[in-house]
Amino acid sequence: MTKRPIIIDTDPGIDDAIAIAIALYSEKLDVRLITTVAGNVSLEKVTYNALRLLKFFKKDIPVAKGADRPLIKAPIDASGIHGSTGMDGFDFEEPTKDLLLKENAVEAMRRIITTSAEPITLVPIGPLTNIALLFKVYPEVKENIQEIVLMGGSTARGNAGVMSEFNIYADPEAAKIVFHSGVPIVMAGLDVGLKALIYPEDSEQLKDMNETGNMAYQLFSKYRGGSMKTGLKMYDAFAIAYLSKPEIFQVADTFVDIELTGTLTSGCTVVDLKGYLGKPNNAKVCLDVNESEFKEWFFTSLEKCN
Repeated sequence: MTKRPIIIDTDPGIDDAIAIAIALYSEKLDVRLITTVAGNVSLEKVTYNALRLLKFFKKDIPVAKGADRPLIKAPIDASGIHGSTGMDGFDFEEPTKDLLLKENAVEAMRRIITTSAEPITLVPIGPLTNIALLFKVYPEVKENIQEIVLMGGSTARGNAGVMSEFNIYADPEAAKIVFHSGVPIVMAGLDVGLKALIYPEDSEQLKDMNETGNMAYQLFSKYRGGSMKTGLKMYDAFAIAYLSKPEIFQVADTFVDIELTGTLTSGCTVVDLKGYLGKPNNAKVCLDVNESEFKEWFFTSLEKCN
């Protein structure tokens, strides 16, 4: 089987760690590069976390540091959800910096994309700052990008603002650039992430599954103990799930834009499912997922990890 080449742009983050694990051990995906972006916590912390994860997984994937702040707005973070380091709660070994490239994320992405014999898929599971910078500085890379499969946005309510999902809210100007880039986009948003929760009887399976399952269980226990009782949300894993099993999703071709000036709705993804705006479609938006098939894929995928 020919593996699909991908670049993961990330801000680990607990659920980022799970998504990265599944991608690294996938029989369908070839992770060529991991780029980091400030989001859940600072750039230095998320880069350190990416290196910790790669040592834990025993994978030699190059890492490139990206943007340390949004394009325009003041930085925010989600340390209240992910802890002060982004991944407290598990005793990771100290990583080396052997995998950390001297190139920044934009330069590294450009090199990987332009030298690849087959089109690359970008998988952003954090704020879209790095991707926006790539397209502005090197627009020619779009010719060798198959699509962007991102975790972000929402068709309805938000989790960082009333109508705004965190990854988009963190850098709405970057998101607008990406959604208007002309590159095919798949949006796995906040609401589809609520369609298939990992309930207590499920999360208990993680603890004794393997080292990765135990790591996930410990991280979630420390910072989402309440959610473990009501159902864990695995948002970032949905982007990897779409790459692996797109048939389990209900998807709509539609027009998506980003609200920048709304005083109450900055960062809202305006998903025009009814065509009110009369704009050409620029994204596929995941509306629903088969819950049982997602869970089967999720646990089967984790079982393949170390």
